[in-house]
Amino acid sequence: MQVKNPMLVAAALDSVLIAPAALFITALVLRNLPLSELANTGQRIVMWYAGKMWTLWVLLLALPLAVLLTGGVVLMREWEERPPAVRQPFAMIRAQPMSLWIAALTLSAVGILTAVVLHMLAN
Repeated sequence: MQVKNPMLVAAALDSVLIAPAALFITALVLRNLPLSELANTGQRIVMWYAGKMWTLWVLLLALPLAVLLTGGVVLMREWEERPPAVRQPFAMIRAQPMSLWIAALTLSAVGILTAVVLHMLAN
């Protein structure tokens, strides 16, 4: 079966895969808010992640790494399919707007992986 828009499928998959790590990073920010219900909610989410060892490996490392790899492969494939005259980033975005979303998710995965690995190395 041929997928009509593989960029849309990749964007949806990457969005789902990055969501748990993005939730954790958001909870880290929220728990630092002064005396609010959001701070309590953020703290509960952080403690849930911290209470289970598999969350670190799966939700904070494996899934963002999968987003990085799939996003990179999809973007490189899209880049190589373009003729050399059209291999300009803005032309690629105009031709396939979903590539901007995939690039943003891939960069988010890089940021999350960097933060998690640096935190692991510090401990």
